[in-house]
Amino acid sequence: MRHALVFGASGQIGQPLLGRLRRDGWWITAVSREEQNDAPGLHWLRGDFAQLPELPARVEAIFSCGPLDGFANWYARSRLPASRIVAFGSTSVDTKRGSSDPEERDVATRLREAEALLYAEAAERDAAVTVLRPTLVYGAGRDATLSRIAEMAQRWGRFVLPRNATGLRQPVHVDDLAAAAFACVSAPVSHGRSYALPGGETLSYRDMIARVLAVLEPPPKLIELPSPLFNLALLAAQAGGHATGLGVAAVRRMRNDLVFDDAPARADFGYAPRPFRPERAMFDSR
Repeated sequence: MRHALVFGASGQIGQPLLGRLRRDGWWITAVSREEQNDAPGLHWLRGDFAQLPELPARVEAIFSCGPLDGFANWYARSRLPASRIVAFGSTSVDTKRGSSDPEERDVATRLREAEALLYAEAAERDAAVTVLRPTLVYGAGRDATLSRIAEMAQRWGRFVLPRNATGLRQPVHVDDLAAAAFACVSAPVSHGRSYALPGGETLSYRDMIARVLAVLEPPPKLIELPSPLFNLALLAAQAGGHATGLGVAAVRRMRNDLVFDDAPARADFGYAPRPFRPERAMFDSR
């Protein structure tokens, strides 16, 4: 029986990935920060990269569904034998590289260095690595963007955007990401490669937000303001402790296209993401 070690197994991508692995007959050792209950073919360990319990002596595959830098640093220290590694990164490695926000540039740097470290360490061990880079993740109510927007819009009964928030986006569902990780683990052509994983539809930032608001009950109102008024509204919200994660660079990107090509992933392991058809339950935390 094939044995997989899954980090971030209780997270928004890890949970649907566990389901696919179990249905395919894998034995799974899953790691989570919180206590979890074992199930047939599934054994949970509680811990994180700073303090892990005893791991299996050997596994066929390791999946990382959490922060890439933490995983890469652990992998560099670990001697756990595994011939196949699949790890999630982010398209932020490209989109935030030239950001005016130093914290965002730091995110891109850490992602880039983590990928390089992972590939270098795997090469020394003759292991095959694939890095998957999602775009804007949604679907489990646990993402930091659309679910957060839905929560704020419901609380206030409205959501404010700057006019001309026309930058293109490709939101991707967590189930499609889990399917990609499951598919590429047995696709030799994906060894040693990184793949962008956008969603199956490209739409403007404004239309993406409008679709989210439309499925909420009752639907909050979308308000579009000229940039000077929006900036004042944003400053007022931040002064009140709201929208603290929305900086100047993030607002500027609302007008920029963040579009990625999924053709390599489609060709190499049959990636087939769904169009953006949000439902209310997709933004409820579980």
